[in-house]
Amino acid sequence: RIDRTREHTTLTAIMSVMATASFAGTAMPLGRRNARATRRANAFRVRAAHDEEEPEEKADAGFKFDPSSYGDKFDPRTFRRDLSKSDQYNRRFAKDKESAERMAREGIGYSVDGLVAKMRESGNSYVDAETGVTLKLADAYGFCWGVERAVQMAYEARKQYPDAKLWITNEIIHNPTVNKRLGDMGVNFIEETKDGKDFSGVGNGEVVILPAFGASVHEMKLLAEKGASIVDTTCPWVSKVWNAVDAHTRKEFTSIIHGKWAHEETVATASFAGTYLVIKDMKEATYLCDYILNGGDKEEFMAKFVNAHSEGFDPDVDLDGLGIANQTTMLKGETQAIGKLLERTMMEKHGVANLADHYMVMDTICDATQERQDAMYQLVEDKPDMMLVVGGYNSSNTQHLQEISEDASVPSFWVDTPERLDEDNVIAHRLAHGELVETKDWLPEGDVVIGVTSGASTPDKVVEDVVDMIFKTKRNMKTATPAR
Repeated sequence: RIDRTREHTTLTAIMSVMATASFAGTAMPLGRRNARATRRANAFRVRAAHDEEEPEEKADAGFKFDPSSYGDKFDPRTFRRDLSKSDQYNRRFAKDKESAERMAREGIGYSVDGLVAKMRESGNSYVDAETGVTLKLADAYGFCWGVERAVQMAYEARKQYPDAKLWITNEIIHNPTVNKRLGDMGVNFIEETKDGKDFSGVGNGEVVILPAFGASVHEMKLLAEKGASIVDTTCPWVSKVWNAVDAHTRKEFTSIIHGKWAHEETVATASFAGTYLVIKDMKEATYLCDYILNGGDKEEFMAKFVNAHSEGFDPDVDLDGLGIANQTTMLKGETQAIGKLLERTMMEKHGVANLADHYMVMDTICDATQERQDAMYQLVEDKPDMMLVVGGYNSSNTQHLQEISEDASVPSFWVDTPERLDEDNVIAHRLAHGELVETKDWLPEGDVVIGVTSGASTPDKVVEDVVDMIFKTKRNMKTATPAR
């Protein structure tokens, strides 16, 4: 299914391979070699742990699941636990070989024999002598385990329910190529309207897939009440965040969620929290901490965080006890910095001895996100002539990869599909903060070194197709330039 060394060898073999690795034809510096070995070893441990799927809970004899029976005192954890015991729910990753092979044939997943695979096998570097393009591939890039798992589960659902009407509550992942392929397979996407998602078309007995970044508990309840069969592909790392906010609720703490309030993952996480506040960045965290220590204008506070808090939230009451969680795709360094700031603030407010009564933190940073960001920092430190970032324009983790490059002052071009490039040396690309711009003559004459990375929802085939357009453009440039 996948030909990555770190995924299919033992931990010992990984360390051995990395000890003798080379980079761009020369010996890799020992520090980087050790760092890469550590990253890949950690990735192996995570993958190995997740490959051991948790056994599905079985209902006790006589258990009957009734999604309409929870009343006013609705407890998300209890509902989710009961749903998971019912015949309406499936979160089992079958690791079906036929589904994996179909994904590979259709270019949805990892490269086995394409350019990206060749780069992996040759020190993450490739030199095209004809065009003068040198590619430097990030140590960690592209499909993460949770994304691969979610997409394959969607393929497995199509195979398991060949005649059923299939729905998905949102994009399975934030990548247009993958979502189009699922649409071609007959998977229907729940329509987003100005009033929210329209579930009116879902009928009793039809199958609904929950995407990798999860769905709100309210959507789960609605689907269960409609009699739908639910295939839950939620990434275990996202479920880990849900467990964290549930722990905050049981301690009667407010969950401070580092994320974007409208992002699907954060919406899902907030639905499992009790009282919560979503903060986007360090600037908003600083504002929050100043309010905790010094008070302030409550009306201004509520206006600043409109749409980003739980119903009935009161900053003069609900900031006495805090727990931190994060949208898994946010910058890990910023999440850590916000956590430290909140910890210092609560110590100053309540005293060091009383910190545990007012603040709690659980590690909810996704390893895959962290690895891709670490690899991007290393890549821009090498100062390539430019960076190529490939991933969906609504992908938060890809946005942060672009942000790292921009912050390092490396010219960076973020594209979602090869159609953003044309052979006349024009590229339509997105900047980290959302602007879509067109740049002419973006590739220089002569030799060029391009750093390459891709978001966690990006199949390798998309990267290869984008790189093919670069090669075609460079060949056209050489043909159009008269010999001297």
